[in-house]
Amino acid sequence: VHIQANLEDALVQEALKTRMEQMLSAFQCDLSSISSEIRTLQEQSVAMNLRLKNRRAVRQQLGQLLDELVVPAAMISTILEAPVTEPEFLEQLQELNGKINSVKEQAFRETVACADVQHVLEKLKIKAVTKIREFVLQKIYSFRKPMTNYQIPQNALLKYRFFYQFLLGNERTVAQELREQYVDTMSKIYLSYFKSYTSRLMKIQYEEVAEKDDLMGVEDTAKKDILGLPSLKNRNTVFTLGNRGSVIGAAELEGPIIVPHAAQKSDVQYPFESLFRSQHYALLDNSCREYLFLCDFFMVTGPSAQDLFNAVMGKTLTMFLKHMEAYVCDCYDSIAIFLCIHIVLRFKAIMAKRNIPAVDKYWDTLLDILWPRFKHILELNIQSIQSTDPQKLGFLDTRPHYITRRYAEFSSAIVSINQTFPNEKTHALLGQLQVEVENFVLRVAAEFSSRKEQLIFLINNYDMMLGVLMERAVEESKEVEGFQQNSSRRSSPPPFGGMIAFVKEAEALLEKGQLERLRGEEARVTQLARGFSSTWKAAVESLSQDVMRSFSNFKNGTGIIQGALTHPPLRSLPARAELINIHHLMVELKKHKPNF
Repeated sequence: VHIQANLEDALVQEALKTRMEQMLSAFQCDLSSISSEIRTLQEQSVAMNLRLKNRRAVRQQLGQLLDELVVPAAMISTILEAPVTEPEFLEQLQELNGKINSVKEQAFRETVACADVQHVLEKLKIKAVTKIREFVLQKIYSFRKPMTNYQIPQNALLKYRFFYQFLLGNERTVAQELREQYVDTMSKIYLSYFKSYTSRLMKIQYEEVAEKDDLMGVEDTAKKDILGLPSLKNRNTVFTLGNRGSVIGAAELEGPIIVPHAAQKSDVQYPFESLFRSQHYALLDNSCREYLFLCDFFMVTGPSAQDLFNAVMGKTLTMFLKHMEAYVCDCYDSIAIFLCIHIVLRFKAIMAKRNIPAVDKYWDTLLDILWPRFKHILELNIQSIQSTDPQKLGFLDTRPHYITRRYAEFSSAIVSINQTFPNEKTHALLGQLQVEVENFVLRVAAEFSSRKEQLIFLINNYDMMLGVLMERAVEESKEVEGFQQNSSRRSSPPPFGGMIAFVKEAEALLEKGQLERLRGEEARVTQLARGFSSTWKAAVESLSQDVMRSFSNFKNGTGIIQGALTHPPLRSLPARAELINIHHLMVELKKHKPNF
């Protein structure tokens, strides 16, 4: 029984084991099937994601293509019906421009759908071009109305600068037509305006201007009118700056331009440089504004901008140059020419600061006209001084000569102007003029019979020229330095000559260490000292009266007296005991000290 029971248990366990094996095998098969299904699902999921991604990409491209190709009804109605000045028209025009460019690009890719919208876009483009052309032409034609402030329609065009950009990209022939119409219109307007303005300006110029005989070496006589009466203008004014230099000052240089009819009504007249400043400041202002407008509206830069500007302003600039050439070739007012040169230099710098090169070539051409004329006028003055014969000048006295006064006034004028904008050309020309004036002064001085009168004449002339130059120019100028040296060399009249001659001899011996030679001069020293003590006071008074009579500049005369009476050798006389008290001498010297 026990064995039978064990056998039954064994059979049951074997049956269970077999059944478990079967169940596990079945489960393994199920797992394998699930894994295969999972891989299949994964593959299906990847494929579905790829299809979804592709569909989205196609949808995006198709949507963008449709957005580019579809023409909305709002665009059609706005382009056809809205005025070009409405913001909606400008907005839809920009959209239309984008669609036209997109269709061009898609047509290049042979997109079939382009054929469906091309005819619609073409009609809209033609309508837009027509409306824009009419609007821009109307603005351009409005420039031509008399008394029109053309800056207003220009500013209006700048608000719609996209119109020209649209034409340039879609209808170049119309863009070129508008550009040519603008150039033709503005070229005529500027030429007419500046031609009229220049003509009216010249009518308010001073009636009396410098002529070919108004030179430094010409005889100092007042001009007379047709009735023989003296003219109001003296020739000396040709060489005097006065307040003319204010034209290059900050306040006047960029000040309001002259209004000719108002000046005529008030009977006001101007020198040429003021008219030149007004004329060319108007040119500068209009040129800057026009150049910026052309660059902005017509979308040009560099050489293209310069060419377009030349097309607009070329006739005006040519007219200006012809006017200047005609005026300058008959102008003998060197100060006016020099002021015009400095006006040009400043205007050129102003435009360079604004970074506008439009008129650079014109400024350079203008300087090429002005500089040679200025040099020529100075050469005429130099020749007039060279050809002046002192023997034909009539009566001569020791006072400053009118030719040196003319030179002093003129030289100080040019130097003071040149200091504000230094130029080496000017220094060279003034140097030549100064040499001739110095030679002239020496030639005239040689006409005096006595050495004393010669020295007085030279001192008076050098002092006068020095005074004028120092009053109007800087003390460091070459002209001031030269005349200071010339004047100082001749400003030491030798009073008490015997005593001073001895002192100079004694100082020379002392420097050489030859003291023995001085011991034999005691008698001479004593005689000189006693003679000085008895006559010095009367000699000083006589010297003072003589100097004050001789020198036209009292301050210079008293300075010469002081220099003579405080001569260094006088203070170091060996025979001090025989001389008067030094304090007594100084009291007398102070009587002749300048008080002005």
